[in-house]
Amino acid sequence: MSGLNRRRMLTGAAGALTATGIAAASGGSGAGRALAVETNASGQLFDSVKIGPDDLRYPELTRGMNQRWVSKPDHIRMVATTEQVVKAVQEAASANKRLTVQGGGHCYADFVHNPNVDVVINMSEMNNVYFDQGRSAFVVEAGATLMEVYESLFKIWGVTLPGGMCFSVGMGGHVPGGGYGLLSRKEGLIADHLYAVEVVTVDGSGNAKSVIATREADDPNRDLWWAHTGGGGGNFGVVTRYWFRSPGVTATDPGALLPRPPEELLVNAVSIPWSELDSASFTRLVKNYGTWFENNSAPGSAGASLSSFLLVNHKANGSAGLLTVVDGSDPNADSLLRDYLDSLFAGANVRTRPLNEPVGEMNAAPELYQPMRLPWLRATRLLGTNNPTLNDPTMRADYKSGYLKRSFTEKQIATMYEQLTRTDHANPNSIMVLLSYGGAINSVAPDATASAQRDSAFKVLVESFWSRKSEDSANVNWCRSIYNGIFAEKGGYPVPDDRTDGCYINYPDMDITDPEYNKSGVPWYKLYYKNNYPKLQRVKKKYDPTNFFRHSQSIKLPSA
Repeated sequence: MSGLNRRRMLTGAAGALTATGIAAASGGSGAGRALAVETNASGQLFDSVKIGPDDLRYPELTRGMNQRWVSKPDHIRMVATTEQVVKAVQEAASANKRLTVQGGGHCYADFVHNPNVDVVINMSEMNNVYFDQGRSAFVVEAGATLMEVYESLFKIWGVTLPGGMCFSVGMGGHVPGGGYGLLSRKEGLIADHLYAVEVVTVDGSGNAKSVIATREADDPNRDLWWAHTGGGGGNFGVVTRYWFRSPGVTATDPGALLPRPPEELLVNAVSIPWSELDSASFTRLVKNYGTWFENNSAPGSAGASLSSFLLVNHKANGSAGLLTVVDGSDPNADSLLRDYLDSLFAGANVRTRPLNEPVGEMNAAPELYQPMRLPWLRATRLLGTNNPTLNDPTMRADYKSGYLKRSFTEKQIATMYEQLTRTDHANPNSIMVLLSYGGAINSVAPDATASAQRDSAFKVLVESFWSRKSEDSANVNWCRSIYNGIFAEKGGYPVPDDRTDGCYINYPDMDITDPEYNKSGVPWYKLYYKNNYPKLQRVKKKYDPTNFFRHSQSIKLPSA
């Protein structure tokens, strides 16, 4: 049965499914209300599949989006149910095999694919979306991609989640990293709507089992739920299912349990030719961007309906780009967009033009030069799939991130300009991206979820894309130069203070643990998790006491 047909079957028959199987195995409070996918009338969709090195599928399944990271495991396990995941984890634990998990394959670093991996559990075919009447929440299996989730939630129930824009990102890793997207300034992080999570864990005796943890105050496993609201993927066990319901909502109508997206989005994309950008105009543009979002970062801000990404490619590309999206249901949408663009380009003395060429992670979109209103799902699909880097199977990449509370200083912007106009490094796909943040995200206390950064205005993402291994060093060093230069006064990293607030775990940085590059004196875990790290360590000790689930930047046991 195809994934689509499977999903239709579950959404249509959810009320008839019996609460056995996984629910009984979990032992969690309220487990009897769970929908047991593997014991429904149709039976399992497929038995767990073991794929070894001699199988023609092996090369495809031992890498993700970033071609720098390739593993050589003993085998890959394709799974369809939680029961199969429990068995696969138990087999690996009993044999002392190093195990990792892949969903959408978008991990930027080596957390999934690296030389030490023995077994990879591939979740991509465990991708159902359905409604659990017992918990009054939407179930999303961990292998579902963002676009699969958006399509199902919207077409069947008219609701959505404020997740990321990239269509093929998997939910398994996106949610526990505190994923965000174009609706987050109005609706918060995707993890802010997480009601429950099912995780396959390994106890101190090496026994694998599934645990369901909810946000209910009396749930003995509530700390495991909390850890999956920003603690990052691959730390505590294998996530098999999520349940989503917005906090404080008690309605019985499924269509009222999650945010309803706007009927339409007002979308605008422009190109900013590098021929228009001297040092002064570049400084003004970057400064204006930061100032606007700094002034519109509070919860309930009049500008919360607007999100915008400034994509500044290396000068070799020829252009920078600006994507802006406004909630079309806002009665002031058109004037909000005009005022934003006026503020952004004020004093910069640049002339924009249609986006006739790709800029970083956005393909050409000349039709959006004049602001266009599109139905929400169509706009979401267009923007999510219009990404040349996601669709290029040769791409290698490096990434670094930072949270900003205030606009960059002129000294920082001068460093950006110097690095983006270098003649000894001329990769048109070396990029600095500024991404809007704040709004409703900042309405949640830093310790209410594991996502600690709750008073930022925007993020910075430094990234570079290339295709050949011989180009690794040049591109990685460029990323280091611009990023460490921007934050040079803080030891090369955006340490939490009154201007910056650390780094984003869903954009993992391979240098963050290396004192040669992170000279800030602030350890990697403080940059990612701030003051939430000790609690994450306690959760780690409780649910993964042997550190069975680990990667190069995983949560450490308290004694480590």
